[in-house]
This record gives sequence, C-alpha cells and structure tokens, in this order.
Amino acid sequence: MNYDKLISKAIDMLNYSYVPYSHFHVGAALLTSDGNIYGGCNIENGAYGPSICAERTAIFKAVSEGQKDFEAIVITGGPENLKTGKIELNELCPPCGVCRQVMSEFCSKDFKIILARSQSDYQIFTLEQLLPLSFKLDK
Repeated sequence: MNYDKLISKAIDMLNYSYVPYSHFHVGAALLTSDGNIYGGCNIENGAYGPSICAERTAIFKAVSEGQKDFEAIVITGGPENLKTGKIELNELCPPCGVCRQVMSEFCSKDFKIILARSQSDYQIFTLEQLLPLSFKLDK
C-alpha cells in the first residue's frame, strides 16, 4: 500500500500542535477502512493532565463522527528548534502507552502503525508488535 497521502497529512498536522511547554510537535493521520483520513496533533495544557496526544486526537475525532473501523495510523514528531523555529524529525516517534491502549480498544491486532520521518523514511509495525498481550474486552 502507498502511504504517501497519509504521511503527508501527519506531517501537515505538526503545524497545528499546541506545545508551548515541551516544544515537541506530534502529528497523526488515521486511515479508516472506507478511505477517510482523520488528522490529529498534540495539544498541551499547563496542568499537563488535560493534555492529549496526536494519536488520541485523531482516533477520538473519528469515533465522535461514527467511525470505528481503522486500517492504519501515521505518527510523526520531533522537537522544535528554538533558534530556527523548525520542527526536526530526526527520530521515529512511537505512540505512548496510553495511546497504544486506546488503539487496542478500537483497532485490531494487525492495525498498522507507521512511524515516519518523511515520505521515504518510515517503519511499519502492527499493534500486536507494539502492545503484545493488551487488555481488551472480548467482543
């Protein structure tokens, strides 16, 4: 599968991050089984607890609009260079444990998690690889 459009959307979502405390931008793009794409970005809060990751933003947007059948998500992120203001995508940006558990709630074990630095530099994992033996309701 060609993930170019999904990677582009995730990289674009970096521009919407609200990160005045960490200066670490994260963008996500979630692909539904019917081809829709939901973008997400991380949004921080001074109290920290109310902050939300890009992955959960995208998933919750989709679920709130009735979507619950997901194929893949692209996650990209990196620190903002405070001198230049540019976001540096030097490393892969894997989902945190909370986001992995949210994915487990809504996604199959073979759900694709694509960690991208660019259109040509990415790695693909399944949810099972990143969260083996997850807690999940039997449906």
